[in-house]
Amino acid sequence: MAQSLAHVAVLVRDYDEAIAFYTQKLGFELLADEHQPEQDKRWVLVAPPGARGTSLLLARASTPEQEAFIGDQAGGRVFLFLETDDFWRDHRAYTERGVQWAREPKEAPYGTVAVFLDLYGNRWDLVQFKKS
Repeated sequence: MAQSLAHVAVLVRDYDEAIAFYTQKLGFELLADEHQPEQDKRWVLVAPPGARGTSLLLARASTPEQEAFIGDQAGGRVFLFLETDDFWRDHRAYTERGVQWAREPKEAPYGTVAVFLDLYGNRWDLVQFKKS
């Protein structure tokens, strides 16, 4: 049996501001932006350049209960892990584009890592794993 994660949903307040953050600040590619009239939603997928497989589904919160979790989908823990092949290139580019850092870069046994915040406050690791 072969399985893989296709998409991870991230709750957003507004599709367009989320698309702008992920494409302009993080350099992600916009893979899909399709209106779904039967649900009055949009199907919005973004992914890092060169990604193979999993993408983010930007899901606009549609109830007050969902809105309460925007920016806190993991209860204050790191929620997503963005692997890079050049940590310092991406750290520098993100800093220049105004991405906020919650934890400065450090060398860990597994690689180089720093924690950044998305536009709503979800915590992400930017990580370059050490080669085995």
